[in-house]
Parts: sequence; C-alpha cells; structure tokens
Amino acid sequence: MRKIKFLIPIVTLLIVMFSCNDDDDNGIIIIPPLERSDEVIVAKEEVEEYLETHFYNYEEFENPPAGFNYTIRFDTISGENSSKIPLMSQVSFKMVTDLIEESVIYKLYYLNVRQGGGERAEFSDLVTLSYEGSILKDNITFDSSISPITFDLTQVIKGLQATVVEFNGATGFTENSDGTLTFDDYGIGAVFIPSGLGYYNTPPIGSIIEFYEQLIFTFQLYSNEKSDQDFDTILSSFEDLNNNKNELDDDTDSDGIPNFADADDDNDGRLTKFEVVAKEYELSPGEPDPVFEENEIEMQRKINSETGVVTLYTVVFKDENNDGVPDYLDSEI
Repeated sequence: MRKIKFLIPIVTLLIVMFSCNDDDDNGIIIIPPLERSDEVIVAKEEVEEYLETHFYNYEEFENPPAGFNYTIRFDTISGENSSKIPLMSQVSFKMVTDLIEESVIYKLYYLNVRQGGGERAEFSDLVTLSYEGSILKDNITFDSSISPITFDLTQVIKGLQATVVEFNGATGFTENSDGTLTFDDYGIGAVFIPSGLGYYNTPPIGSIIEFYEQLIFTFQLYSNEKSDQDFDTILSSFEDLNNNKNELDDDTDSDGIPNFADADDDNDGRLTKFEVVAKEYELSPGEPDPVFEENEIEMQRKINSETGVVTLYTVVFKDENNDGVPDYLDSEI
C-alpha cells in the first residue's frame, strides 16, 4: 500500500526537466504547463467518455451478498455486461473553480452510493476514511488504504476535497473483539477528477501518475472532525471569510499565508488567539443553551453519548475600537 496522500500541488507553474543534450551544456529546460483553459476541455471529454462506457457494482449494493464489503468497483459495459446502467446515468456533478485561473471552471462528476447518516463533512475537517485512487484511462490503482486513515481536507487535491464535503460520516460504530471498529451508515462515494483538480503537471515524485492524468477515487467516509489548522482558537471553517469553500483565497494581511494557516491574521504582531476570547460551556441533558454575549459565536458542540452532557465551544470576537472590524482582523489593534 503506497501512501502518496494526494496532497495539493501548490501552484507550481513550471516543470523543470534535465536534459543530456550537448547543445545546452546539461542545462535546465523549462517546459511551461499546458493552457488550463484548453486542458479542461480534454479532461471533460475523457471523463464523460468513461462515464458513458463504464458501470459500477450497483446491483451488489441493492442486494448485498454475504460478506459484501461495500466497496465500489467499476467495469466496462460490454459483452455480458452490455445491459448495465452507465455511470453517466447515476452520477451527480458540481461546478468547481480552478485554484489558479478563476476563469476556468470544471464540471466535477461524483457518484453518491450512500449519503451517510452522520455529520456532514466541511472543507477544513479532519476526515477518517478508507479509499482507493486509480487512473481513469486504465483503472490501475496508484494508492489505497483498506484500514481507516485520517486526512486533513485542506491538504488533499481539490477534486477530492470538493467531493468529500458532499457526504456525511457514520452515525456511530461498534468496537469488535479484535480491536477493529464497525461503522454504521457511513458515506460511500466516488469522484472522477479532471487533472486540473488533481495533480495537473506536478504528479507526486515516484508515482505512476502521468502529467495531466484524470483520476478516480472511491471512498468510505467514517467520521469527520472540525479543525483549527493554525491553532488560533478560530475553527478554519470560520476563516473562510468570503464563504466560497476555498480556504486558500482568504488572506487579510496579504502576506501570502491564508488566514486558516496564519496565526496572526492581521499581521499586527499579536497572535490571533490573544485577540479573541475562547469560552466553553457544559450543559446537562435538557439544559438550555446559555445567553451569548455580544459578538460571541458558537464554534462547535460535542455530545457525550453516555452521559448526554453537551460541551459547547464559543469564541468572542473582540472589537476594542468599535469600528466593526474584529480585533484579530484589524491591524490597528
């Protein structure tokens, strides 16, 4: 099992390749990437052709055989499978903007086999899932994990991040005698990722993924947890100031570090965590929520499944000069 962790290829605009050509004296040849506006068309055609000519094992999900592991499998519609329903008739899609060129928009197709009955995932969550990543053109697997593994959704390729947030985790789990966990009603899905929402011209070093490769990920989403990537007491989902579900384009102090990863969002020399007030409440079963003070916002709540006690976490956004800008975003405070 190879772990390349499908991390985001952060805005790499050039591929550097070394040449042994005597004419360039072993220098470096700079190969610019293909135009993203052109490549999005090619990727869409390849993905849609695959969806028209392939199906998934939907019949096993409809009538699970004994020992079925609820794993999605794909096959070609031909021969004895010529009457199968094509994926194109079963997938959903969403429009996703390119991370580099805002004018380029992808039609991201995904397959929702089971929504999941737990909490909906958010773009900045830590998620626990099992998965398989394969190359669309030949279904060759390049990475997988049968056992549940936890990932930070802000650190995975955009196509996968944008899809996982359409699903819910499990409603609960049972601990087995061998120490493993059996999850109940978890999300099951797949996504067909165009290269621009994958690795484009920067595939992971050592992987079998080629430049501009379209990818497929299947996954089982077991759990998700809200996260504070920069430990500034403000959950990262609340640092998406323009509410576009893209954590990379909110940068209040224009220092090149997005707010969700910036411990000093306004670059005033005072850490964000000292410019807000974190509060915590414990509520007994049936006890009403407390009355919040001005500018106090609920971050999250957790329920103890055994006692029913609710722990409520909030943040008070201070505004010392009353100018309507919270102190943590105000470089004057």
